[in-house]
Amino acid sequence: MATAVVEPFTLFSLRVVRTRRLGPSLVRVTFGGADLMGFRSDGRDQSLSLFLPHPGQHEPVVPLDLGEGWWREWRELPQDVRAVMRSYTLRELRREPDEIDIDFALHGVEPGAAAPAGPASQWAARAVPGDRVLVLGPVLADNRAIRFRPPEDTDLVVMWGDETAVPAATAILESLPAGTRVRAWLQVPYAGDIQDVRTDADAEITWLVRGEGAPEPVAALRGFRLPDAAHPYVWIAGESGQVKALRRHFVGERGIDRRRVTFVGYWRRGLTEEQLRATGE
Repeated sequence: MATAVVEPFTLFSLRVVRTRRLGPSLVRVTFGGADLMGFRSDGRDQSLSLFLPHPGQHEPVVPLDLGEGWWREWRELPQDVRAVMRSYTLRELRREPDEIDIDFALHGVEPGAAAPAGPASQWAARAVPGDRVLVLGPVLADNRAIRFRPPEDTDLVVMWGDETAVPAATAILESLPAGTRVRAWLQVPYAGDIQDVRTDADAEITWLVRGEGAPEPVAALRGFRLPDAAHPYVWIAGESGQVKALRRHFVGERGIDRRRVTFVGYWRRGLTEEQLRATGE
């Protein structure tokens, strides 16, 4: 007899299967493990929490033996001992074999970086098959950590994302059916980070390369005219300050109904993820 699922998320113990560099500042890490049999997601911007070991640790330190009390006890562990937690989006879920891909933006690892790499970028840059992680992910295919939800009457999808949102944005684009009109802007640090996106949608994708002097997102978008649409839907994700500015642009300057704008701040300039969570944003 099946056990009823009370919480839609649980911890999955996984290992690195392989890695692939996608560009100067992007790397794809493929994870596998028997636990993935229970992993479920129908979303293309599915959020996950990834728990990583510190350098010198063989696995992430999370008190799993405490059952439901693991979260509180994990938070009380010394910061240099407890597993590093970072939020990412699912790039792809596959079966036979069960695998997931997570794409990492390597802030601080790319050549000439102005700031030191964070712990997740450092981990991803040196990840090898067999490395162990924990992923807090969904066991219900439709869950609250999926944000891309265009209304049924949507006749135009508008998207913007920086390199941290490129995995979700490209997964969304690849999933859209033929006939879906899409206007998308994706911003990356280097031309080498531009990806070939295969989609059946009627999509126009503009890549903005920051290293080549691309203007700030709002300034860049002001120069473009959106296709005529009665019921557009907007999805914006990436650096929190830019996401907020773009939301004001679409709602205030372009007159799009704020209820049809999904905006997600994946990170905030100058703050670690721990500091960002402390602000409550």
